[in-house]
Amino acid sequence: MVISVRSSLVRRMLVRPPDLLVALQFGSPALPIGGFAYSQGLEWAIENRIVSDLATVRAWILDSFQLNFARQELIFWSLVYQAVENRNPGKVGKLNERIYALKETAELRQESTQMGESLAKLHSIWDPSRWLGGLTLSRPWTYTAAHSALCAVVSLPVTAGMLVFAWSWLENQVLTAVKHLPLGQTQAQALLQDMHLQLVNATEAAQARTARNFGSATTGFAIASSQHETQYSRIFRS
Repeated sequence: MVISVRSSLVRRMLVRPPDLLVALQFGSPALPIGGFAYSQGLEWAIENRIVSDLATVRAWILDSFQLNFARQELIFWSLVYQAVENRNPGKVGKLNERIYALKETAELRQESTQMGESLAKLHSIWDPSRWLGGLTLSRPWTYTAAHSALCAVVSLPVTAGMLVFAWSWLENQVLTAVKHLPLGQTQAQALLQDMHLQLVNATEAAQARTARNFGSATTGFAIASSQHETQYSRIFRS
C-alpha cells in the first residue's frame, strides 16, 4: 500500500533532478532561517510532563499535525502558491495577512515572521525578476507564505513543495523531542517513517480546499505556546 502510494505520488509530482535539488535545499536545516530555535509549545508540554515518552510525543505531534498544521498551514500554503502562479500580488498580501492573524500567541507570530522574513531575504537568489521583492505587504512575511511563494516562483511542483514544507515542520518537532526526552535516534526515525502517509494524505487534501473551508481549534496548542512565553528555563524561543 505504501509503495503504491509513493509511486503514484512520484508520477504526479514529475520531479526532475533539478527540482529534487531545489526541494532538498528548501527543506535543508542549513537554510539560514532559524527553524531549529522553535518548538511550538512542545518544550512546555515536556516540561510539564504532558509529553514524557514515545507514545505521548507521537500523540502530541500527530494531533498538532492533523488538527492544526494540515487544516490550516498547508491549506494557506496551497492558496499562496496559486496566487503567485497567477501573478496576483493583492491576493498574496491578503493571504499573508490572514496567516499572520491566525497565530494565537506572540510567540507563534514571532516564529512565523522571523522565519518568513529570513527566507524572504533569500528570495532574490531564485527570483531574478524580483517579482516577490516588489510586493507590498501589510504584514511581515509569514513563513508559510514566504516558503510557498518561493516554491511557486521557481515552479517547483506543488506537491513536492508542500511535502518539503510539512517534512521540515515534522523533522523539527521530532528533533525537539530527541533533545528533551529519553528518545533514541532509532525511535525518532521510526516516528518519522510512521508519519509518511499522513503527510501525503494531508498535502493532497489541502490542495482541494479553499480559504472558506479551513479550520483549526487547537486550544491546547495555543495554551502551550502562551505558557511557554513565561517558562523560566527553556532552550527554545517558542
